[in-house]
Amino acid sequence: MPRYLTDKDIADFRAELCRVATERFARHGYEGVTMRQLAEALGCSPKTPYRYFKDKADILATVRAEAFTKFGDALETAAATTDDPMERARRVGGAYLRFAAENPHAYRIMFDIDQPIDYRHPDLAPPAQRSRQLITRHAEYLAEKGIIDVDPQLYGWALWAATHGVVMLDQAGLLATRGGPDLRTLSQFIGELMARGAAPSKTKTKGRKK
Repeated sequence: MPRYLTDKDIADFRAELCRVATERFARHGYEGVTMRQLAEALGCSPKTPYRYFKDKADILATVRAEAFTKFGDALETAAATTDDPMERARRVGGAYLRFAAENPHAYRIMFDIDQPIDYRHPDLAPPAQRSRQLITRHAEYLAEKGIIDVDPQLYGWALWAATHGVVMLDQAGLLATRGGPDLRTLSQFIGELMARGAAPSKTKTKGRKK
């Protein structure tokens, strides 16, 4: 007689499948992993994963959605700890780096260039868009406070691109272990450099006072 699966049993299996898939996708790439391999790693029938997910793409979208949700939570929590614009920028940046360091497999899968994010997936689109909005909203806050005098949307995207680049250099082992700066030092330098470059010029400031 087949064993009756409780909601907890189903949730636990899905979570374990996602955990295994996260590690496999990060190590071998999306194309290097099959549903059969995932089933073997879990010690179940090749057909079992299909009872919980439509296909491999569905698993990838679910894994990404969970990662983006945790990522967004980390950034939002950090932003809520202070009202000071510059301190908020530092704390959000620190939360970003911590998430990437503590969840390297999930981070790689979130931004896997071989598998662009499918915004049509109902579970993936909201958390992915939320993460983007959190970063650009932070830049809008700096603009509202007069700390930067550039397009906040472009500034937010540029800051995200720079931070992501630093994280990928670190994950590739090309920073401190190869004679370069450590992750936080380089990230802080880029942040300060961008902030100075985007700050209102003295000429503009004087013009406003008049």
